[in-house]
Amino acid sequence: MGKLAQFLESEKLNQVLELGKNIWDEIGKLYNYHSSAGDHVNNLKRKWKELECQKTDVEEKMKSELFPGKRPKREVELWLQKVETINGEIQTIEEEGGRGIWKYFPRMHMGKLACQKIQEVEELYQRGGFRDSLVVDPPVSHGEELPTTTLVGESTTKRTIEWVREHLLDEKFRKIAVYGMGGIGKTTVMKQINNDLSKERDKFDNVIWVTVSKSSSVFKLQHDIACKLGIENELSKFEDETTRAGKLNLALQDRKRYVLILDDMWEAFRLEDVGIPKPTQTNGCKLVLTTRNFEVCSHMGCENIKMELLSKKESLDLFLDTVGHDVLNTRDIEPIVKEVVKECARLPLAIITIAGSLKNVIDVSEWRNALNELRTPKKGPKSIFERLRVSYERLKDEDLQHCLLYCALFCEDHEFERDRLIEDLIDEGIIERMESRQAEFDKGHTMLNKLERACLLETGINRNVKLHDLTRDMALEIAGPKFMGAAGDRVIDFMRHEERWGKDLEKVCLMDGRVGLNCPNISPSCPNLSTLLLDNNFFCGIIANSFFENLRGLKFLHIRDSAITSLPDSISNLENLATLRLINCYHLHHVPSLAKLMALRKLDLRLSSIEEIPHGLEMLVNLRYLNLDGTGIREIPSGILSKLSQLQVLKFNCWPKCGKLNVEEIVSLKLECVEGAFYCVDDYNNYVGSLREGQLRHYQFVVREMTALIDFYAICKNWDKSVILVNCDVSLLPKDAQTLWILNRHNLRSLSDAPYLECASELKTISIRWCDEIEDVLSYSYTFPLQSLVLEYLGKLQGLFREEKVASPLDIPPGTFSCLKQFLIAKCQNIKKLFTPGLLQNLANLEEIVVKYCERLEEIIGAASDEVEEEIEDTTIFPRLRKLTLYNIPRLETICSSSNAIACDSLQNIEIVMCPKLKRLPLSLRDEQLSSPPSSLRIITEKEWWELLEWDNHATKNALEPLCEFVEADPAEYDSLFTFISLVYLL
Repeated sequence: MGKLAQFLESEKLNQVLELGKNIWDEIGKLYNYHSSAGDHVNNLKRKWKELECQKTDVEEKMKSELFPGKRPKREVELWLQKVETINGEIQTIEEEGGRGIWKYFPRMHMGKLACQKIQEVEELYQRGGFRDSLVVDPPVSHGEELPTTTLVGESTTKRTIEWVREHLLDEKFRKIAVYGMGGIGKTTVMKQINNDLSKERDKFDNVIWVTVSKSSSVFKLQHDIACKLGIENELSKFEDETTRAGKLNLALQDRKRYVLILDDMWEAFRLEDVGIPKPTQTNGCKLVLTTRNFEVCSHMGCENIKMELLSKKESLDLFLDTVGHDVLNTRDIEPIVKEVVKECARLPLAIITIAGSLKNVIDVSEWRNALNELRTPKKGPKSIFERLRVSYERLKDEDLQHCLLYCALFCEDHEFERDRLIEDLIDEGIIERMESRQAEFDKGHTMLNKLERACLLETGINRNVKLHDLTRDMALEIAGPKFMGAAGDRVIDFMRHEERWGKDLEKVCLMDGRVGLNCPNISPSCPNLSTLLLDNNFFCGIIANSFFENLRGLKFLHIRDSAITSLPDSISNLENLATLRLINCYHLHHVPSLAKLMALRKLDLRLSSIEEIPHGLEMLVNLRYLNLDGTGIREIPSGILSKLSQLQVLKFNCWPKCGKLNVEEIVSLKLECVEGAFYCVDDYNNYVGSLREGQLRHYQFVVREMTALIDFYAICKNWDKSVILVNCDVSLLPKDAQTLWILNRHNLRSLSDAPYLECASELKTISIRWCDEIEDVLSYSYTFPLQSLVLEYLGKLQGLFREEKVASPLDIPPGTFSCLKQFLIAKCQNIKKLFTPGLLQNLANLEEIVVKYCERLEEIIGAASDEVEEEIEDTTIFPRLRKLTLYNIPRLETICSSSNAIACDSLQNIEIVMCPKLKRLPLSLRDEQLSSPPSSLRIITEKEWWELLEWDNHATKNALEPLCEFVEADPAEYDSLFTFISLVYLL
């Protein structure tokens, strides 16, 4: 008994009793979940109703505070998203109960789930009592730096710049105008002012640049300013100009001290009509405009600065800089050069244009001829048009001249995408028919390059091209009454008055008409009209049948961004029509019979609502281009394609299902461009196997099941030579394939197992998503020039290379990943390290690393052996890296070893959020960068994490800290939905 008493008094008994109590409590909880499941669910519904009312109140308050230029606070947006998410979760619980799910799952699980949701709802309700305003001003860029040409005129131009700067900094002057003739350099001067002010942030809070056009109106100017302020969507809700002015006024006032630059004003506007606050010393604002018309300056009440012509010396210097100084080495040419410069009348545009036309000309006879052409006497004073026309005539190529005149049809300041313009030139017949479309495009690029070199076309963003508006005016003067180009309100006037359609018209382009304009009920009689472009004109309803009745000579009909619902039957009688383009006409459901349009070579119906192949398509034996992208057509009836023997381009990407390709018919065609889907792997293999090397200039193949509903058009529309495989396997890829997407392949363990990789030696992009069995990506043996690798939702991925899984991996070949520029990995929960140390030397071209939601990832670059560590010690890793993003990687401890660092020379963006175990940021600054760190670098991270970082050199931290943008991360933002889905799955 004594031993028993000792035992009973021992600590073990207490532990047993405590354990029993815990078990009993847990049983009590589970019993409560079971017995009161219905009560818990009803309580959850009541709590949700309270939260739903609070959500309505928050949304109404936010709506009342959302003035133009304001945006909701991110915490409010996040709260609303969470409320919406939990609403869906609660509905799921109710639906499962309604479907009798409780018959199959224990009541206690449902009771427990309801209790958890009650707690989440209560927490959201507590957080939803926002006391302060629900909106904030969005982050505003100080100003946008604009591309500009080298300043000309060491004294004249720079003197003008100094005058403008002095007026801007003088409190007396609030409105300033720079005026002068076209082509004198007003825009170049103001671009330099804009760029200087954008860098000097102490002078003004914001610099706003707006390009005004000749066809501008109060309505359009309001829209253009709104676009610069980022409030175009809010402003577009109002048609009344007075209301729009009020909204714009409020948005501009929020910009505080700003400089508003209106470039190329053609007429005066009252500031209050537009919505521009009057610039005063009180608000610190300034208005600057450029114009060719002095009266605009006077009517706007501006302080005027006249843009002077260049001096004779400046003119000669500019001419020689453009044509090349070596022309002076030829004794006979030197005196002619000075005379040619004299004829340019000291106007920068004329000098640049004429010098461009004489570049690389070394024959003195051509120089003398050019001078004689410039001196040819004309009635009245010589105008700039006459001087520009010399360059036009010196092209000595009718195709180049027609190309320039065609560009002049479009509105001022219109930028042309090169490929789209070349398509137009092909359709217009300006580029003659050649043996292949590739040859035609090569010809087109050559023509545009020649016009750029002759300074008759300007180079824009992404190699786009545009006409200087003075050059455009010259071209329209040459075209005379045969051409008509209109934009804005002029479109309405032109379309409503039949008499505006002159009998001599050959080409008409109407752009940017007002939204909601009814289709005209007119019947223009233009027997010579060959081209009609209706671009970005939102005509509504049905075009009258009479409209095309007297346009029988029409060859080129282009309608884009229109709200028309059908085309009239009179289209069927346009037997000369060679091109019919109906693009982005989302409401278009009907196209009349095309059977008589035997001359038609191009039919483009992309992004229309047409659901059936137009009647008579099989009769178009001269058709070379057929685009059905984004239509409702699912399949081309058998027997049609085989009759289109001239077809070179077939685009058939529809969504949510891709258009089905009929292999038996397309094999017989000499296609150069194909886009569409194969619903049978054998069909795809047979077609690819039948292709001659280099036969296809462009292709996008989707191989998939009929039932898949992925938006492949959105995925691959910008990829060239691409193959998308959806839950299927193929035996080969085209040898020149550049992009490979693998989606939903559930039995693939490694891409190395895929036989089709053996023949794909030119792959530049690989994207693998939703393949839940894949363990590694490639083998070292594959050395194609991969530039982009995207890995997402690969739950079993362990490493990039198969060889990494063995105890003693082989040496990595030099070509492996040596071209890689972009690497993205997300939702790969099993991988622990990304790159091996031996791979580092191959990653010298890597520009972007994005890693997100990789739960077990510990290292970006794995630990090295002693031998490898010694080899890479003190090496600068990723020397060309521009972007590094690490987001929500809870176990990440290191980016690289302590002896390596990332140079900041090329870095532009670092984002590290929710990586709590990462203690070291291996960035390296040169000595001169410690005092002046790279201004282009932006660091986004959490302040607490930044403060806890360990640094080898605290001077580096001090130099980089001003570049930091601190944010607060909320793990619950994404956790709740995944938690709920996992819980339901487990139950």
